[in-house]
Amino acid sequence: MKLEKILHNIEYKAYRSGHECQVEGDVECITFDSRAAKVGSMFVAQKGVHADGHLYIPKAVENGATVVMCQDLPSVQPDGVTFVQVADSDTALGLAASNFYGNPSHKLQLVGITGTNGKTTTVTLLHRMMRDMGLHAGLLSTIVNRIDDEEIAATHTTPDAIEINRLLALMVERGCQYCFMEVSSHAIVQKRVAGLRFAGAIFSNITHDHLDYHKTMANYIAAKKGLFDSLPADAFALVNVDDKNGRVMVQNCAAKVKSYSLQTVADYRCRIIESTIHGQQIELNGREFWTPLVGRFNAYNITAIVATALLLGLDEDEVLRVASGLHAAPGRFQYIHGNGITAIVDYAHTPDALQNVIDTINQVRQPGHSLIVVVGCGGDRDPLKRPIMARIAAEGADHLVLTSDNPRTENPEAILDAMEKGLTPELKTKTVRISDRRQAIRAAVMMAREGDIILIAGKGHETYQEINGVRHHFDDREEVGECLNV
Repeated sequence: MKLEKILHNIEYKAYRSGHECQVEGDVECITFDSRAAKVGSMFVAQKGVHADGHLYIPKAVENGATVVMCQDLPSVQPDGVTFVQVADSDTALGLAASNFYGNPSHKLQLVGITGTNGKTTTVTLLHRMMRDMGLHAGLLSTIVNRIDDEEIAATHTTPDAIEINRLLALMVERGCQYCFMEVSSHAIVQKRVAGLRFAGAIFSNITHDHLDYHKTMANYIAAKKGLFDSLPADAFALVNVDDKNGRVMVQNCAAKVKSYSLQTVADYRCRIIESTIHGQQIELNGREFWTPLVGRFNAYNITAIVATALLLGLDEDEVLRVASGLHAAPGRFQYIHGNGITAIVDYAHTPDALQNVIDTINQVRQPGHSLIVVVGCGGDRDPLKRPIMARIAAEGADHLVLTSDNPRTENPEAILDAMEKGLTPELKTKTVRISDRRQAIRAAVMMAREGDIILIAGKGHETYQEINGVRHHFDDREEVGECLNV
């Protein structure tokens, strides 16, 4: 593509051999990794979290980059290389990537969801709904990316700007009408969604998470709000007003604001009529239907899903018919039955998510049957939530097994020490700690009796355990299934 087209709508100054110049020439590809630079490529130097890409400009040029986009011009500018100076490389990368791939977000209905909990379930089930209705749709999620039914492995909750636009362009090429996308707070702050045009955005909730990165809740809330600040006037903003931050998200928002709730007046109001371990009967704006999704938190999810489909202009009767058949996303309240015992694997890795799952189980389990919780906390992540997670688990369970999650570079025993600080002497009496996650799951199964429920929380869909920087195959579902002989 002509460099001039790639730089459309980007404020810049171009230099060659130290002198200001007009941009010209073709660009074969865009990269922010100097190792991936090649002849004809444009290298974008970003001031990243862990490393400054400006330090790698010489390497990118050595590998063949003919255009370098950067915030700070290097003192040495080799002949034959065009340097494009911008105010913010992160934003410019998003705009350039969007231009390079033909602005694919303008050619389909892109809906983003942000919030602490519920993102994966919401986008996954919205994608399933569209496919069940015979519509072409894409998915960008924590678990997997999809173009219609083709799976493409996911490496981050929200991919980098180049990968996002590459995938969106593939979706457009294959006839997708919709794309549903998780938008993490990290991605918003790092401008990975810059240049995208959203047809709508959903806010689920905000609870304690990612403070290792954002430092304060105010910063975390502001990051989420960034998605709504960027919406155009013809988009919709759907917010959960039972969370006090729902209204905050849409302050000064140009989009059409719509609300959903289980507790107060809203554009989309849901009421739980009956709840069981197998699903719930709900009423949504006067229409009753059954959903196999269990628990109050899933009532919020299904309300957001139905509301989004209606805001996209789909037929209400068809939406409710398909919604009543939607099942949970992988690793989200996923059942494994065996030997009269029910194991539930769930991704709950925040205090609020863990509380919601435990409350749901306790509301629907039969009298006389015990709840055994297996949970840990990830290493190199927000340490403040560790004692809170342990206390929530211990207060809601009959038996608690503290174990390792993804310890990463931390000592698993040190993580368990931090979790134990949240336990009173009384709570410690029903708690054991087994740092080996496989042995912890086996111990929980050995404790269980017929009719009991085991909750294995924290990893959900993940198929690995990260220890000292190395990912080893590990799947909670496989482990508990083997123990239960299923």
